[in-house]
Amino acid sequence: MQDLTQDQFDKIKRLKLLILDVDGVLTDGRLFFDDHGKEYKCFHARDGHGIKLLRQSGVDVAVISGRKSNSVAIRMQNLGVEHVYQGHENKRAAFAEILKSLGLNAEQVAHVGDDVLDLPIMVQAGFAVAVADAHFAVKRYADWCTQTPGGLGAVREICDLIMQVQGSFEPMLQTYL
Repeated sequence: MQDLTQDQFDKIKRLKLLILDVDGVLTDGRLFFDDHGKEYKCFHARDGHGIKLLRQSGVDVAVISGRKSNSVAIRMQNLGVEHVYQGHENKRAAFAEILKSLGLNAEQVAHVGDDVLDLPIMVQAGFAVAVADAHFAVKRYADWCTQTPGGLGAVREICDLIMQVQGSFEPMLQTYL
């Protein structure tokens, strides 16, 4: 686990929800289209397993994306993520809706982003995270930055960190030994 300040530790300790951006966080940010306009996305298996483990530990997961993609809907369904908001360029409205529907306050939420479209949520969330290859302005507003780039295990890194701080990582690890 990376060294954390007491403030970072305290913020992570109270988290009940992790909100993820998609392009640049769950993927490496590249967009693939075939000659017919069909879009393809590539997700990392470790990120997916981290999401499953985090959910099992009692921290819920949601996705807010400015773009809309059937592959995102399918992947999130496979991972059991129920709170999927796609096509929301106004991410503030989706954030407010999630908080209301889950009965949470902003301090109980972490948000992971990579670009300036994520800033409206990052500045409200209790714990703002930027992936390693995020835009420099996003890193400026982050409470913590992953060591791993988006789409290549950054989500797993934050899932593991939350579980470590909240004390659920070691018990989960023991189920595999």
